[in-house]
Order: sequence, then C-alpha cells, then structure tokens
Amino acid sequence: MARQRPFRLPSPSLRFIPVWRRNLLVWRKLAIPSILGNLADPLLYMLGLGYGLGSLLPHVAGVPYITFLAAGTVCYSTMNSATFETLYSSFSRMQVQRTWDALLNAPLTLDDILLGELTWAATKSLLSGLAILLIIWVLGLAHSWWLSLWIVPLVLLIGFCFAGMGLVMTAVSPSYDFFMYYFTLVITPMVLLCGVFFPVSQLPLLLQGISAFLPLTHAVSLARPLLLGEVPAHAWLHVLALAGYGGAGFVLALNLTRRRLLN
Repeated sequence: MARQRPFRLPSPSLRFIPVWRRNLLVWRKLAIPSILGNLADPLLYMLGLGYGLGSLLPHVAGVPYITFLAAGTVCYSTMNSATFETLYSSFSRMQVQRTWDALLNAPLTLDDILLGELTWAATKSLLSGLAILLIIWVLGLAHSWWLSLWIVPLVLLIGFCFAGMGLVMTAVSPSYDFFMYYFTLVITPMVLLCGVFFPVSQLPLLLQGISAFLPLTHAVSLARPLLLGEVPAHAWLHVLALAGYGGAGFVLALNLTRRRLLN
C-alpha cells in the first residue's frame, strides 16, 4: 500500500454509508441489551436523584430539581453513548477484530471508514437521547412540546461532537485500559463541571471559567432552556462550539489513524 501524506483534510464521499449500514446490521443483533445498557445509568441518575434528592431540595434555578436534572441527563446520556461507541466498539473493529483492515481491501478509504464510524456513533447516541427525552415527555417535565422538539437535532449534534472527540482517543490508544484516562480526566470532570447536576453558577469563578470552554456546558446550555420552554441565549455560539469540537476531533482522529494504519 502506497504511503499517504500524514496530514490532510478529509475527502468525504457517500461510500461511508455502507460502513454505517454494516455497523447498524451488527448492532441489530444486540439492540435490546444495548439500549437497556445505555439507558440504565442516566435513567437511574435522573429518577433516583430527581425524586430522591429532589424531595429534599428547594427549587433549583426556579424549577423542581428533577426538571432541572432532566436536561442534563439527556446530554449526559447522549455523550456517554457516543463516547462508548467510538472508544470501545470502534477500537474493537480497528485493533481486535481487524474489521477496518478488511474494509480497506474494498473500494473504501480510511476517510469513508472514519466517517461511517462517526455517523454511526452519532446515530446510536441519538437513540439514547431520544429514549431519555421520551421519558421526560411521559413524566410531563417538558414545558413546551414545540421547543423541546428542537432537542432532537441537538442530540444528534451532541453525538457528533463527542463521537469526533472519542475517535481521537481511539486513534492513539494502545489498549482498552487507556480509555480510563479519558474517562477520569475528561468525561467525569465534564459531568461534574458542566451543569448536569447543579448550576454552573455555584462553582468557584475559576471553575466557571473552565466550564465555559467544555463542550458539555454548551450542550446543557441549549437543552435546559428548550425543556423549560425558553429560547436559549447565544444559541448560535453553543451550536458552533459543539460543531467545532466534533469537526476538529474528526479531522485530528482521521490524520492520527491514517498515520497509525497506513504509514
């Protein structure tokens, strides 16, 4: 195989669709346990903390605690789903099962494979986010059906953002154990600093400044107003931030993976 330039912009094509479809067909065999596994953790957090801890708390940001927590849970669930898919599943296909090596023998490029992985992870995270959103609707926690529907494309954008970031870790990881650094140093701090469980305004000023640059903060800043029946302030800025994190992550992941596999 000829050596390729180590760094260049992606050259996307519609050939990513068979890669996306291949992952979908494999996932369908374990769809039920996969969905339940992705839902259990965020759902327990929302219901357990929302009703349990919420019964001991006054209103948070002017609403019952479970209503406040609901928006954070949608974002948290979407982030988790996209992250786990691009880390563990994509790494398995790349390193353990050698699925990517087989796909490269077809008329596909690494650009197609990585784009297929990205769109599949975003699609799978959309299912997780929609499941939590459906529970929120059933519980009557959304103040406006019309505005809360905008969370559907937002969930897809959140999935795109964290899928792009996750693929970077997949590109540089030597083993599954390496992912624990990402969860410990990146994912867990975001869950605690980005307004999922409590308002960012309760943090010290230094941590508030750090939180403002984290992608999960931008996601929550869009989802919470929408669930409360309000138009998010500076929505364009939050959308650009999420798209920027996802796009930059994908470009970096593609070039790092190209250097790992093709050179």
